[in-house]
This record gives sequence, C-alpha cells and structure tokens, in this order.
Amino acid sequence: MKKNKSLKNYLLLLLAIITLSMVFIGCDAAIDSQDPPLVGSTLPAHESTGANINGTITATFNEPVDPATITTATFTVSTGGSDIAGIVTYDAPNKKAIFAPSANLVNMGEYTATLTTGVKTIGGTAMSQDKIWTFTTASAGIGPSPVNLRTAANYAILAKTAISTVPDSVITGDVGLSPAAESYMTGFSQTDATGYATSFQVSGFLYAADMAAPTAINLTTAVEDMLTAYTDAAGRSTPDQLNFGAGEIGGQSLVPGLYKWTSSVTIGSNVTINGGANDTWIFQVDGDLSIGSDFDVILSGGAQAKNIIWQVAGEVTLGTGAHFEGIVLTQTSITMNTGSSINGRLLAQTNVALDQATVTNPAM
Repeated sequence: MKKNKSLKNYLLLLLAIITLSMVFIGCDAAIDSQDPPLVGSTLPAHESTGANINGTITATFNEPVDPATITTATFTVSTGGSDIAGIVTYDAPNKKAIFAPSANLVNMGEYTATLTTGVKTIGGTAMSQDKIWTFTTASAGIGPSPVNLRTAANYAILAKTAISTVPDSVITGDVGLSPAAESYMTGFSQTDATGYATSFQVSGFLYAADMAAPTAINLTTAVEDMLTAYTDAAGRSTPDQLNFGAGEIGGQSLVPGLYKWTSSVTIGSNVTINGGANDTWIFQVDGDLSIGSDFDVILSGGAQAKNIIWQVAGEVTLGTGAHFEGIVLTQTSITMNTGSSINGRLLAQTNVALDQATVTNPAM
C-alpha cells in the first residue's frame, strides 16, 4: 500500500511540474506575442556624418526577429525621396538587418533608412512604429572610386574551399565558407548551433554552406559579391603607377591612387601607406603578393584600412610576425604565418590558412 501511495505522489508531482512548465512556456509566448521588437542601434548612427559611400547600413534588434520579414519591402534606403537599389539580408545570431547598396552612395549625400512595421518577431508581433534614421556620407578623398564589397563586407574572412587555423588565432568579425561545407573549416574547435557555429578563437560567428537557412543563401550572395568586387578592382584602368619599384615596395611611401604590377609584389621592409581618412588605394597585382617576416604595412596621415584594396591574381603570404593593412581580394589563397596580423579582411576565392594569427575586421 505504501509503495502504491509513493508512486501516486510521484506521478502527481511530475504532473504538477509539467503543468507549471507549460504555464511558463505560455507566459513566454504571451510576452513574445505582445512585445514589439525594438532597434537598439544603427550603423551609421542617426544624424551621423562621414559615412562610407561603399559601406553597409545596419540595424541591430533587441530580440530575434522573423528573417522572412526582413526584405527589400521592409528595409529601404532613400535619397531625395527615391529608394536606392540594394541587397537586404538578416544576420540571425547578431540579430542584425543589413542593407548593402548595389552601387556606391554619393559623396556628401543625405540618406534616410527605414525599417517598417512589417518587421515582426518570431511570434508574429510587429514593430509598433517605423524605425527611421538619417545620415550623411563622407566628402570625396583623393584616389580611385571605392570598391563596393556589398555583403562580402559582412565577413572578416570569406573563402570558397577551406578555412583553417593553428590555435590560437584571434579573429574579430564573422567567418564565412561557401560552397564548401563546415567540415572544411578546421582547427576552430567550433560549437554548432542552428545556422551558425561559435569558437573561442572568433569574436563573431562562423558560417558554412551546409548550415541551416538562411545561412546558405546569405553565403552564396556574399561569395558572388566578393567575385564582383574582385572583377571591379581588377578592371580599373589607367593606373597612376605601373610596376612601381619594379615589384619591391618595401621602404616606400604610397600615396593615394591606382597602382598596377604585371608581376609579383614583395614587401622586404616596412612600407607606409600615406594619405587622408577619405583617400583610397587600389593595388592590382598580376602575380603573388608577399610580405617578409616581422615587416609591417604602416598607415600614416589618417589613412584607413577599409579604403585600401589589394587585388591579387596569385597567392598572398604574410610572413611570421608581419603586420598588414587593408582588404585582400585574391583569386587564389591567403596564408598567414605564425604570429602575423592584419587590420582588414581576407576574401579568397580558394582557401585561407591561419597560424596563430590575428585578423581584425575594420568597421565600414
């Protein structure tokens, strides 16, 4: 009799726990269905000036929203009362809506970004009112028109065939791999979640082509944008400098402009990139690009890494302990040897290999 009574009490307790759990779940659902999503921050910030003409426009929410409601209909950017063309994506782990303009914005242009009440939470609760913010782009600098990375700018590292690291590397920004699967992303000891992964070596998220939607579509778009950016940079004509330094640029001071080499380029000592905050550089390299061990690319005069493009047809190699600046767009591979670092992005059409390296994604 006592045994039956104990079993009955146990079943009653279990039923009470299940009932209480359902109540809490119901409360959570009610909260989700009642509280509208809010935008916590935007980039560029409201009424800010000096925005990059080739940058993305983003809004970060206070809670996850339904990716299906982040579209070109609900997220628009306009100037002079007319919407501009762009690609709209949703970065779920970062709870971020991203608008990547299809073409560069105009210098000193006034723009308005709008997220409409069509944006909803996972539970179906709409924003209570439109989120509207304005910003003004930067004045023109010296040098070629900036290369538009579009959605490829969302990644510190983006590659097609493989990304590897010898721990511990330090990566600030997101990492993307497509069309290769996550199994070709090695050395990160990543922890998988739905649509992304995390790693102690990455202050950001890792994405691969075989992860849950919308990751695969976002990566396909980003890789296409990377290829478009490479073609744009490679196609710039009438260089200001042809075969400068006969391909050895160590010890040089590089002013803004379009540089082209019909050979490989080596950096055998420190090199300085000297110019203003809005100035631009495009370096076209028909061969390989390498910087020797413990040598640095140095910025001077306010020059910014986000305005520097290294378009390389061959391989890119950073020597042990070397430091680099700028956006690397290569048709093949990128190797960062032990202790090397870059303030910029690594965008490779084959693979990226890191050895206890540091990669920092510069803000657009």
